[in-house]
This record gives sequence, structure tokens and C-alpha cells, in this order.
Amino acid sequence: MSKIIAVNAGSSSLKFQLFNMPEETVLTSGLVERIGFEDAVFTIKVNGEKKTTTCPILDHEKAVSMLLEALVEHGIVTSLDEITAAGHRAVHGGETFKESVLVDEEVVAEFESLSELAPLHNPAGLVGYRAFKKNLPNIKHTFVFDTAFHQTMEPDSYIYPLPMEYYDQYKVRRYGFHGTSHMYVSQRCAELMNKHLKDTKIITCHLGNGASITAVDGGKSVNTSMGFTPLAGIMMGTRCGDIDPAIVPFLMRKTGMTPDEMDTMMNKKSGMLGVSGISSDARDIENGCKAGNERAILTQNLYVNRVINTVGGYYAQLGGLDAIVFTGGIGENDVVMREKICTKLEGALGVKLNKELNSVSRGEELLLSAPDSKVQVWLIPTNEELMIARDAYRLSGC
Repeated sequence: MSKIIAVNAGSSSLKFQLFNMPEETVLTSGLVERIGFEDAVFTIKVNGEKKTTTCPILDHEKAVSMLLEALVEHGIVTSLDEITAAGHRAVHGGETFKESVLVDEEVVAEFESLSELAPLHNPAGLVGYRAFKKNLPNIKHTFVFDTAFHQTMEPDSYIYPLPMEYYDQYKVRRYGFHGTSHMYVSQRCAELMNKHLKDTKIITCHLGNGASITAVDGGKSVNTSMGFTPLAGIMMGTRCGDIDPAIVPFLMRKTGMTPDEMDTMMNKKSGMLGVSGISSDARDIENGCKAGNERAILTQNLYVNRVINTVGGYYAQLGGLDAIVFTGGIGENDVVMREKICTKLEGALGVKLNKELNSVSRGEELLLSAPDSKVQVWLIPTNEELMIARDAYRLSGC
């Protein structure tokens, strides 16, 4: 039996889960928020109850030492020596990392060189890794890449129709993200359908504040909606998704926005927030719809149309479809959005939702389609931490 810690480090946050492997039992989970501030918040789950502390946590090293001390203090482990490996979420692996890897200095250097492709995420992941490496120097560490699952795409899915020199020189291409989530739910869906993964055609919809859709054929990603960055694809909470690229220089000339200001507008002021003028939260949009707010209604309809356009295209590319999977915060909990999406797909794909079951289903593994639906519809909560722990366990040989 091995204890494996799965880590997801952000610029000012740190999420973790501790597993017993190979049983895959969760021993604890937690979150450190507002790292770098005097009023940082540390939360850890002990015997099913959340324990929260507010105190100064000025860097990730302090956050890591605090959570490791808490593991011993609360009797979750008797000694830190029980932790045999750590798995770290690594957002962008470029074309270099096609699968999870054990970390050494060469891997760190290569990963660091990819930071310009994910300037908000890769440096934060490195900070988290180095903090754990300093506190747990004798265990094996693994990087698990968000982009790796999509490295099975063919060039006709990942190449942009730009001059090829930009791909050759700068690796400008579609990479895709949320890969660990798409891998997990597609594999789990095949298990729930009692089918061999290689015999399945599945479209996975990771719908949250960040959202992406992936076509999975025989367990391999063949297309995905996010692109060179997580800005591409369907509309999201604050991100615009795909737009006519000529809009960018047009608005820059009209408004005087700098490239950085334009990037901020598209990433943080657009999507649901930008269209509705209310919120980036789908729950607030739904409340606006119930109140008859026209922009809230437009936002919801626009979101649904972006999803079904992508699903329809992937259906054609796959040449058929066994299942659609909803996951992520919206996919798992927004019953109205799921119903609207499935209703729009009924005529073309033969999707039939069990509306009564859908209306009461949130965050639980469940078949939502009616028995006579030509395509199964599943709600499967994602579990990226488990996938990280599995790869850390497998690669470390613990």
C-alpha cells in the first residue's frame, strides 16, 4: 500500500488529495487559497469534516509545509515517510510531453522552456513542484500534463491554416486542455457502458467556467475545442471562445487597447459575463432567465448553440457516436443547460433525455438518456486528482 499525494498548484492556490494506492481510497483533501497574503485560508478535510485556518501564508513553500504538518497533526499519516510519491498537474507540455513523466532536472528545464505557451499556469506548477521537492526530497515526483491526452490528434485537427513557418518555428498549433479530465470521463464512460474503450466513440463535454469539448475515438482524442491557448473553442464564463480574428485588430484600432488589454478583455471580460452583463456564473444567468432578462436568455441560448455546433461537428468527424458525457461545474450541476443542449441534439443525433431524471440529478454518476435514445447521455463527475495519483503510482513503481 502506498500513499500518493496529487497536487494542483496555481499562482496563489494549492489543491491536494492524498490517496491510498492502489485501492484509490481518498484519505484527505484540501485547499490553500490566497497564498502570498496575510489572510490566506487553509482548509483540510479530517474524518469528513472541513477544518479551516486563516493565517499568513506568504509563499508556496509555507503552504506545503503547513499541509504536511497538518497530515501528521490530524493523524492522517503517522509519519511523512508514508508518502511515497507526488503527482503534479502540469498544464502545458507542448509537443515534448506526450504522456506523464517522472520529474528530473532535464524535465524541469524543458517544462520551464514551455512557460511562454502557458505563462499563467506553467510557472505556478513549477513553484508548487519545487515547494514539495524541498519538503519531500526523497520521494518520486511526476508531472501529469493537461495537453498530453490530445497529442493523439492528427495534423488535420491540430494544424492551423496559417503559413507553416509559424508552426515550424514557433509551434503555433492546437494543443487542447482539460486532457486529464477528458481522459478520465471517457474511460469511465466506457466502463459504465460495459464496452471496451477501443470500441467506443464518445464526446466529452467539460463545461465549467473554463470549458472544452473533445471527440474521443477508441480512447484517443481526435479533436478538441480549445486550441493554442485555453481561450479558444466554445464561450466560457469570462472567455469569448472562437471569434473572427479580424475583430482583434479592429477593436484595437477603435478603442486604443494594447495587446495585453485586448487579451485581458477576451479572457476576463467576455463570455457569459460579457454578453449578459450580469455574471460569469451560470447560476446567476439562470436566475436572470427566470426573471425575464433578455441578455441572460441570449447568453444561455448562445452558450447552447456553441456547444451543439461543436458536438455536431465532432459527431461527423467520428462517423457515429455512442455517448455524450457531461462533466465540470456546469455539466454536472446545470440541469437546464443539459436539457437545452440535448433537446437541440434530438433531431439530428436522436438524443433523448430522461427529463425527469435530469431535473433532479447533480454531481452524481448517472445515465441521463431515455431507453430509446440513439446516443447515451451520461453525467460523470470528473476526477483529475485520481488520474494524477494513478500516473504517479504507476511511474514511481511504489
